[in-house]
Amino acid sequence: MTIQATIIDKLSTALAPSHLEVINESDMHSVPANSETHFKVVLVSSAFTGKRSVARHQQVYAVLKEELEGPVHALALHTYCEQEWLLRQQQSPDSPDCLGGSK
Repeated sequence: MTIQATIIDKLSTALAPSHLEVINESDMHSVPANSETHFKVVLVSSAFTGKRSVARHQQVYAVLKEELEGPVHALALHTYCEQEWLLRQQQSPDSPDCLGGSK
């Protein structure tokens, strides 16, 4: 199973999202081809209702503890409850260009 598939599986099981995107953005960074080190996660879940951003991120970090200790170098998190996602018109921000490494 790929790291991306593992992330999808773990987040789906733990947080029952109504919307989940896990995008491998490793190619935007100075890493070898076909790497799985940099990900953008857009996650909409009722589990986030009433929680601040920091608590939401902590929930995701706890679920992905093993991946963050190993192969995953960076994780861009965009976490929303249902109402916030609707107010954003179901759009997440674009990731910025990489400023480090040799790119």
